[in-house]
Amino acid sequence: MQVNYKIKTKPYAHQVEALDRSVDKESFGFFMEMGTGKSKVLIDTIAYLGSQAINPLDRVEFALIIAPKGVYRNWINKEIPEHFSDEIAHTVCHWQANHTKTYRDKVRAFFNSRDLGVKIFVMNVEAFSSAKGKKAGEWMAEKFGRFGLIAIDESTTIKNHKAKRTKSLLKIAEKFKYRRLLTGSPVTKSPMDLYSQFQFLDPSILGYDSYYAFQGHFAVLQKRTMGAHSFQQILGYKNLEELTDKIAPFTYRVLKKDCLDLPDKTYTVRHVTLTTEQVRMYKELQEFAITLLDGDKLVSAPQMITQMLRLQQVLSGHVKTDEGDMLEFPTHRLSAMMDCIEEASGNIIIWSRFRYDIVQIRNELAKVYGKDSVVSYYGDTSEQDRQLAIEKFQNGNARFFVANPATAGFGLTLTEANTVIYYANDFNLETRSQSEDRCHRIGQKNPVTYIDLIADGTIDEKIIKALRDKIDIGAQVLGEEAKEWLRLTPKSQAA
Repeated sequence: MQVNYKIKTKPYAHQVEALDRSVDKESFGFFMEMGTGKSKVLIDTIAYLGSQAINPLDRVEFALIIAPKGVYRNWINKEIPEHFSDEIAHTVCHWQANHTKTYRDKVRAFFNSRDLGVKIFVMNVEAFSSAKGKKAGEWMAEKFGRFGLIAIDESTTIKNHKAKRTKSLLKIAEKFKYRRLLTGSPVTKSPMDLYSQFQFLDPSILGYDSYYAFQGHFAVLQKRTMGAHSFQQILGYKNLEELTDKIAPFTYRVLKKDCLDLPDKTYTVRHVTLTTEQVRMYKELQEFAITLLDGDKLVSAPQMITQMLRLQQVLSGHVKTDEGDMLEFPTHRLSAMMDCIEEASGNIIIWSRFRYDIVQIRNELAKVYGKDSVVSYYGDTSEQDRQLAIEKFQNGNARFFVANPATAGFGLTLTEANTVIYYANDFNLETRSQSEDRCHRIGQKNPVTYIDLIADGTIDEKIIKALRDKIDIGAQVLGEEAKEWLRLTPKSQAA
């Protein structure tokens, strides 16, 4: 089948293939590596089914897009506006946990509107763990499911068959005519991850009514006893070729290395919500910095940089006092980074300007992926260990390279990586440019995806924008731009 309609942004060859394979199917999974444009494929799917379905009964009038907190704003602010066809009428609304009167009026107007076209509602997947979110999802399924499409971005968020949100979404999905999954890697730990995802798409694909029946057929089990309790331990897997054959007609898999027409560099962001402790500390330091800037004394650039540096430290969950003490508090930044890693394949570079972050990241990766999976490179790394780290990463023996961009961002060749995560940016424009080029240089055979972690309403937003716009931050820290950055209000909860 060839899809042919007026689209807004020109698709790459693999995106055309994904759309051709899927658009006539009620259930389908886009298992496309981060950076290959799976969001656009879903948007074109919705647009096509909302306008050109041959049978009017197949036409989509409503789409429910579900994504993690750090991702779902991208759909509202970037993906839909950028890719949804201007030729097809559509309206967009999103979930907000705090139901103010203004929000309730907005949602009421959205759902009651009689305008022609497609209604698109975006929700964060975490909402379905709550009674309020579950109730809203069930209402939408009942009211719009017959002519609707439901999609989960980063579908491994429902891989746990016991989780509340998984159970809620499986029930909700039953009512929708069309169902789509999007993920860079559907299997993060074991083939058992596939069960809930395909129950969401269509239980008949796998053909098992229970997780334990599915597990019994595809896993090698051994009964274990601990005290009065017994359980089945997975020792290995079997019949995987059969499993592959079952899901193949309903999925499209592509990696960046397979996409010859992708741009050399792709930039994206992952939004990170702040914890209550971070918001409190950020505001305290923010008020002090503004007072300093508005005071009678002349403030030097280094003094201002120090205040901004402390605000940035808070976003990573720590801050160093004037006395040299390290204050630590909860942060979602590390888990946001781990979510990005689950979506990516191949080797990954993670940059942070803070020693504290590098140690924390290295320890977390070693715990989850094994000690040998990660190497680090920063001020405390000896010359011998630095060279070993490079060799181990470049020869494929370590998947993760965690480093300080000021230390490792110049002169090194790290072309084994095709994904780069900026955990905490350096203010220096040259450092950012140089660190980007460690993997994007002669010897790189694949496109590279760059991910910036951003805490909304903080200096994160301004720093990343300035760096991407090639603006020297140091030249602006004493002007009105700095005041604007400092007066941004951090957001403690996702809208």
